[in-house]
Amino acid sequence: MRTLFLLLALAFLPRAHAWESARPGWRYEFPRDHGAHPGFKTEWWYFTGNVRDVRSGRELGYELTFFRQGIRAPGERGLVGAAPRSRFATDEFRFAHLAVSDLTGGDTFHYDAKQSRGAFGEAGSEDPGVPGSRLAWMDDWTLTAQADGTWRIAARAAKIGLELVLRSTKPPVIHGEDGVSQKSPGEGNASHYYSFTRLETAGRISLEGKVLEVQGTSWFDHEWASNQLGADQVGWDWFCVQFDDGTELMLYGLRQRDGTYTATSSGTLVDAAGNTTHVRPGEFQMRPLARWKSPRTKGDYPVAWEVSLPAHGLALRLETPLRAQELALGAVNYWEGAIRVNGTRAGRPVKGVGYMELTGYAGELGALR
Repeated sequence: MRTLFLLLALAFLPRAHAWESARPGWRYEFPRDHGAHPGFKTEWWYFTGNVRDVRSGRELGYELTFFRQGIRAPGERGLVGAAPRSRFATDEFRFAHLAVSDLTGGDTFHYDAKQSRGAFGEAGSEDPGVPGSRLAWMDDWTLTAQADGTWRIAARAAKIGLELVLRSTKPPVIHGEDGVSQKSPGEGNASHYYSFTRLETAGRISLEGKVLEVQGTSWFDHEWASNQLGADQVGWDWFCVQFDDGTELMLYGLRQRDGTYTATSSGTLVDAAGNTTHVRPGEFQMRPLARWKSPRTKGDYPVAWEVSLPAHGLALRLETPLRAQELALGAVNYWEGAIRVNGTRAGRPVKGVGYMELTGYAGELGALR
């Protein structure tokens, strides 16, 4: 019994540098980096998009996200010796979120979630270098890299579903500086983060029993890290925008408990040719204009914003056509929804579509510390 106790105690002792951390100098390689990074604790593949029914013009938003959360670091695996491991044992936990917003009807938002240990092959990731591989999957919810260079995403729930093919019109965009997107002070308190900022999208979305043929644009984020948020950071306000002039903007503010943003908040501007400009702290301002309070979680979300980037000539107003786009999942609650953008660039009118993510308003995100 004492030996068993010692083995269990050793299994849960913290180990220095057990997880890899995001550090400067990372060299992104594709397709390698489209796949999983099991040496890092947290990872997600994130698709959001604004599409339109080709027959009726009905506007929809969607989200499909796959998450990987490490349980045991690489240095902690196989600690109990050479005996075969139970198939019930796993080194990571997987979960996924699906949501569809009816932006024309104005009051329809459905979402669902799955979770799995993946111990019996019901969830996981395959080799990104093999055409047709599933980069992430959970049961019949899948993200597949097609042989022709497109992405295919598919998922189905009780009231919603989607099957979409996405083709990028631009190369991947690397966020941050020197290979890292810094989230809080200190080396390693960062992520590796890239996006495909403009994906031509076509396929089908099902909503309450009706199947719609849709076309539009999507955005894909892939991010992995082991520790990001500092002790005083409670969440973030994140925006992605696809402007009608062929440019894009990603911007996030990392919130502290007093409501102010940390100096590690930043963003990326992407021009029509795919060239990027890093937006540093102090180069932008974000001010909430309207709020929506969730009847389920009591989270008080700022759902309309004034955003300005004076050095880049941008003055924007971000609003949503549907305020109730909260994923109230219990353990994790957050607002993720479609937005519409109007404003000026260098004094000339500009508009676009995008997505907004608001976290930490209905509970802090302790898992990312």
